[in-house]
Amino acid sequence: MDANLNNRIRERAYEIWFAAGCRHGEAEQHWLTAELEIIGALKPAMPARRTSARKVSRHLGRATSRAASAN
Repeated sequence: MDANLNNRIRERAYEIWFAAGCRHGEAEQHWLTAELEIIGALKPAMPARRTSARKVSRHLGRATSRAASAN
């Protein structure tokens, strides 16, 4: 991990620790939360997936199976 990214995570973990009341014993959780926030913000948003059905280009009534036409 590069030094700049590490410093950003460290600063954010400190902010989280301070906002949580400076309780000791939660450093690892604060670090992981900060890491998820910082690294998650760096990743580009995933494009939306198409959920609609494909348009059928021919009338289904005229479709025949290959097995039926081979007989």
